[in-house]
Amino acid sequence: MPVNMASRILLTTIIACTVQATTVELMVTNRCTDNIWPAIVTQEGTGPSESGFQLAPGISRNLTVGTDWNGRVWGRTNCTFDDKGSGGCLTGDCGGILNCTGNGEASTLAEFNLPGGLNQSYYDISLVDGYNLPLAIEVILDGNNPFQPLPNTTNPSCIGGVQGFASMPYDPYANGQEFLNTSSRTPLPFESKLTTNDVSKWCPSDLKLKAAESGSSAFNPCVSPCERYKVSIYCCTDNYDSAKKCHPNYYAIQAKKVCPDAYSYAFDDASSTFTAPLGTGFEVIFCPGGRSTTIQKTLNPSAGTSIVPNLAAVFTASSILVLALLG
Repeated sequence: MPVNMASRILLTTIIACTVQATTVELMVTNRCTDNIWPAIVTQEGTGPSESGFQLAPGISRNLTVGTDWNGRVWGRTNCTFDDKGSGGCLTGDCGGILNCTGNGEASTLAEFNLPGGLNQSYYDISLVDGYNLPLAIEVILDGNNPFQPLPNTTNPSCIGGVQGFASMPYDPYANGQEFLNTSSRTPLPFESKLTTNDVSKWCPSDLKLKAAESGSSAFNPCVSPCERYKVSIYCCTDNYDSAKKCHPNYYAIQAKKVCPDAYSYAFDDASSTFTAPLGTGFEVIFCPGGRSTTIQKTLNPSAGTSIVPNLAAVFTASSILVLALLG
């Protein structure tokens, strides 16, 4: 093959891999045993067409957001709404309306900042406000993008309640099965020390939110001390507005034990932030089952920095190669 033809093919491949789409998929899946009412709030950018809906067990909702989207997703439980979308929820309520227009009450959050910079999207699971449902975030892989990281470095899971919690020994890959888009070839690392009793009692007694009476709807909700007491030392505000001044409180310490890959307080980003190439889609899974992941701790034992693949270097190298080929 002539050199100039090979160069053109390589150039076309590089451009196809680095040019970003303007929209990405956002899938929301309910693997819980009860109905949930997912809520989605857009803080910046182009959000989805729906901001609240009922989702039955085993059902997924496919949505689309812009690559400029910055927002959060959470699940509401034990809700009742009328035909006009007015009502309320036991946990995660957002002002008594089905279609949320602002942040809700304390709940497990999936947070996204898609235009995170350096051609990366940032995302995390957050327990900073509280916990109400097990949650996982799964990257929707693009088979045409060779720069995507392995799914066992990108798909965190937080199992902070007994619903779906798996006792040890735990192997989600038995008989060739997959879990959160990973397999025995690229397995996720999981927390292995906690028992069912530990998971059922991690929430400090003064922070518990009484669950519904129905046993199947007991989601073990917990409210953070910032949400409950509204004081600076717990909220990392005023005189405690820096990592040097604000440290993990009694709730954050317990939350981090149960969900090592999740944000436990305001300055927990070093061991809780994940990234994927800009243009990647995501699936938010409620009640994924199993055990919480320990991705950050496993790949970064010192926990000094979060897992941020050096994609900037990849794109810089691509840009240099493009210029060379054009020259």
